[in-house]
Amino acid sequence: MTRLQHRKGIKRGAFAAGAALTVVAVAGAAPGAGAAPATTPGKPVLKLVAASKSVTLDRWEGNSGVYLDLGTYVTVDNAPLEFKVTRKSYKDPVVAQQILRNGTRTTTRTLPAGTVKDFSGLPGFLEVSVKNASGVEVQKTKGTFCPNNASGRLRPDAPATSHYPESCPTNPFTLGSVWGVEKGWAANTTAVDYDNPVDLPAGEYTAKVSVAKKYRDLFGIPNNQATIKVTVRQISDGEGGGGAGLTGGQHSSMAHGGAHGGAHGGAHAGGHHYGPRGADAPTPSALSHALEDRGLAHHLGDGSGHTDGSRIAPGLKANSKRPTGRAAVPANAPKPDLRSLPAWDIAVTDGEDGDAPGKDYLAFSANVWNAGPAPLVVDGFRKPGADLMDAYQYFYDANGKQIGYSPTGTMEWDPRIGHEHWHFTDFASYHLLAADKKEIVKSGKEAFCLANTDAVDYTVKNANWHPYNTDLSTACGQQNSISVREVLDVGSGDTYTQYRPGQSFDITGLPNGTYYIEVVANPAKRLKETNLKNNVSLRKVVLGGTTGARTVTVPPYDLINAP
Repeated sequence: MTRLQHRKGIKRGAFAAGAALTVVAVAGAAPGAGAAPATTPGKPVLKLVAASKSVTLDRWEGNSGVYLDLGTYVTVDNAPLEFKVTRKSYKDPVVAQQILRNGTRTTTRTLPAGTVKDFSGLPGFLEVSVKNASGVEVQKTKGTFCPNNASGRLRPDAPATSHYPESCPTNPFTLGSVWGVEKGWAANTTAVDYDNPVDLPAGEYTAKVSVAKKYRDLFGIPNNQATIKVTVRQISDGEGGGGAGLTGGQHSSMAHGGAHGGAHGGAHAGGHHYGPRGADAPTPSALSHALEDRGLAHHLGDGSGHTDGSRIAPGLKANSKRPTGRAAVPANAPKPDLRSLPAWDIAVTDGEDGDAPGKDYLAFSANVWNAGPAPLVVDGFRKPGADLMDAYQYFYDANGKQIGYSPTGTMEWDPRIGHEHWHFTDFASYHLLAADKKEIVKSGKEAFCLANTDAVDYTVKNANWHPYNTDLSTACGQQNSISVREVLDVGSGDTYTQYRPGQSFDITGLPNGTYYIEVVANPAKRLKETNLKNNVSLRKVVLGGTTGARTVTVPPYDLINAP
């Protein structure tokens, strides 16, 4: 799934909040205000419904097809639908547990082995059959259901906001996730599968949507189908108020300013390979579709010492002035734990932005995440006329009161197109190591604007399920800023795609053979952490080919086959 596609799904998912109310009127499936169906206490009641009997899908000129956003929902009542999804290590499979809550009593049941393969949702949950006007089946697809694509309430007495995370992770090195739909809410089942467009020419169709039998049996979902009339219309250049091939959600993504270089937009531009998410775009998994107000968790994250993060440094508002007095960090101050993930999205490119022809670069994505139990909070302050900001790390107690600070280097302005924000220096570094894993062949950048782009593990202590700065529109400042605050919240990581010269490794002239991409968090050890022994990760690569036609082979990392 590309960043644009994810944003598109997000846009429609957020818009569908109103449509979920339509579900009640159209499908007649949800109970009236204040009424919940009488059934087993603590067991969620699920049903597939359609918001409308007909939808119109736009096929943009130049696109390979249309996205089957058919407006179907799973309604949840009587109790929340909640899952804890984890893996012990990258050598172990992903395991999903359903959390059942009955008042103060909580029980769990483990889903059958193999039900969940990754953290993106329940695979093969939705089955869709599309027939043309002659009654001939022209498409048959299956879709993954992400419960976190919560779209709105069914009743006025349902919870006003969802405490669950706002998307399902797609980072291949995710370790833990929480999925959930509030009691009295509906989750969109078709607004998340935007990496699978279907080739439907303009015309009239009938779609039948149902839940796969194994999930009906597993969750007690009625065997009902939603039948929807589908009109596909062709949109040419200049129509619809936007450029060819961009839907409304995609325009929103472009206008958003982009995170980590998202100004480049799509996967390819100007004849150069920009990587799956743009030159420096974040992994799409943690880009929230609604930046909701923080609130206390009432589900998995609730309890002593295990919250959604909102009890630590509420709001995380930047200090208006640089700290005064003696710098000190109390011994008992909660600190972050920065960890690096193995590199992925590894590819050989020809370089970008006017590089000399004939150069070969090894590009990749890298992520440093925060395992907690406290957020990483860094403020930068600029002296008049200075090119650098002085950076300070702040520490808070469990009530959000600042209890200490420590100088931690500098922030620098990055003027390059696709950046144009303040980078915190010495946050991470990259090295290309020789086969002995010791000799450094090449080194990469060390400065970043921090943003919570990926939900790496939302089951760790104090994980914040609703991080605020999920892209660079909410952090990192402007060129004329005199101060900024950058935050890496507990459970989240920051992905940079190293597809730019100066970030990617110049491998022109390097002999073929085995190398390792080393990602190091907090390389100068200026940031205060709970553990400095888990900051380094390695990913094996094998270079081949000839100059101008170099190749790279990336062996699996334990069970993770994500080159």
